[in-house]
Order: sequence, then structure tokens, then C-alpha cells
Amino acid sequence: ALIWRKPKLRAASRYDMAILVNPDETPPPSDEKALKKMERVGEKMGVDVTFIGKRDLRRLAEYDALFIRETTAIDHHTYRFAKRAQAEGMAVLDDPDSIVKCTNKVYLHELLSANRVPVPRTRVLQKGQLEGLALDAVTYPAVVKIPDGSFSRGVHKAENREQLEQYARELLRESDLILLQEFVYTEFDWRIGVLNRQPIFACQYFMSKHHWQILKHGADGQVTEGNARTVAVEDAPAEVVKTALAAANLIGDGFYGVDIKQAGERVVVIEVNDNPNVDPGVEDAVLGDRLYELILEDLARRLDERRAR
Repeated sequence: ALIWRKPKLRAASRYDMAILVNPDETPPPSDEKALKKMERVGEKMGVDVTFIGKRDLRRLAEYDALFIRETTAIDHHTYRFAKRAQAEGMAVLDDPDSIVKCTNKVYLHELLSANRVPVPRTRVLQKGQLEGLALDAVTYPAVVKIPDGSFSRGVHKAENREQLEQYARELLRESDLILLQEFVYTEFDWRIGVLNRQPIFACQYFMSKHHWQILKHGADGQVTEGNARTVAVEDAPAEVVKTALAAANLIGDGFYGVDIKQAGERVVVIEVNDNPNVDPGVEDAVLGDRLYELILEDLARRLDERRAR
């Protein structure tokens, strides 16, 4: 005989979470596979995940939480979404304050230096200061970058004074300030993922082939990436993790990717990213689905604390 079973009722989700994405972005902070994983993990946890785009600002208040998976910038809809979410009392990663602090590399450098977090030797140049820069003021190769570049954009390596002046002039056309930084050669950069003041992943991002950066932007718009290797947080060098936490904790209690170069005994913070990559086979290589659970649990915790208040 057939056994008749009651149809399963879909459990009402505990929370509705919006994930802000841009399908046209290359490279995005999370690819399609990662977003699908997040959706699947959310379902198991009773978190209903909906993907939204930049036209959905008006509907934002329908959700309890916002997770931004598009590269953030200040004069940009990602920042407006973060501000609106915060104003609506939603849980939001990343919060507008973190976006402001992390997207300004001049501010970040000064914040880390003032708090004795080790950084490469850096000087900030304003328009008009290039000509007065002493010849021996910079050692080569030197890195020249704009304060608000992301994914290796607006970053150049100058091998001599002539190149330095060329890159500096180009960048000063689009920015009032630029940074001149010593070049620290390493085979790979450490990226430590920090969520709510806890380290959650440790990756080694290797340099792109025949290139000095992890991402190489071709003239045709093609982006090539170096390889990556992920280790358990406890297997990463303790000094690297400790330094990453010191840097991230100066920004806040959000979700950050701290980029660190380790050369011998020396450990320096290159930057703190407010919108770190989360991709299958890279950042989730050690934790698997647990990484997505941690992020969703953190958003749920923020909501629970708000409700309790």
C-alpha cells in the first residue's frame, strides 16, 4: 500500500537577506558558484537569500540584512546601499564606516602607522609636490598608487625616477593625492580573512605569471590571476595572523581581508579590504560550506542583538 505523507511545508525563514551583486563585474568579490553556495547554505540555516542589483535600493527595507558582494567605493551605489541599510536598522556587511576607512589608502596608512601596525615605508604626495621631491627621497623599485584603487587598479611599479614621474603625473590627473611606497618583494601575499574580530581564513595569493602583482590587467581588458593556496588559520604564521587582527580591529567588527607581505622576519600590512573575496576552491578551500555559515551566522547574530535591544 502507498503510504501517504503530509507534504512538507517550507519552514518560514528566520531572516531575509539581500546580497548585492553586479553580474557584469570582472572580477567580482564572489563568483556565481560562491553565490549559489551561499544561497544553499542559507536555506539550510533558515535564512532566505535574495540577489539584488543597483536598481533595488527602493526595495532594500524589505530585507533584514544586506551582504555586499560588489566592489565598494564611496561615490558609488554600493556605499548608498550600505548607508540605507544602516539607516533602516538592518545588519550590513560591509558597513558604511568600514567602506570609508578601507577605500582610502591614505587614511588607512596613517591609521595603521599611528597605531604602530607595521606598513611599508610610504610617503603621500599632493599635486605640485612631485617637482620638489629630492632625488634620493625614494628607493627603487617603488610602488606608485592612488588612494582608492581596488583589484590592483591604479597601481604601478616604477624602476627609476623617470618612470616614477611619468606614473605620478598620470595618477595625479585623476587624484589629488598619491602614495609612493617601497616595493617589498615576496612570492605571495598573505590574505587573512577577519570576521567580527576573529580570523576565519588564511590564503596565499601568488603573483600573476611574469608579473609583480596578483592580478594583471591586460590592455584588452583581460584579467589574469596568480594561483592561490589556502591553509588552516592555525597553520598560518602566528605573527601574520596577529598583525592582520591588529589592522582589522582598527577598522571595526565587520568582514575584512587583510593583505600582508612576509619577507624573512619582517611582516607588513599592505592594505585592509572591506570587501574580501569569497570564492569556491580558494577562500573556502579549508572550511568549505562552514565559511558561508560563519558569514550568515554573523549577520544573524547582529540581527538577534538588535532585536534584543
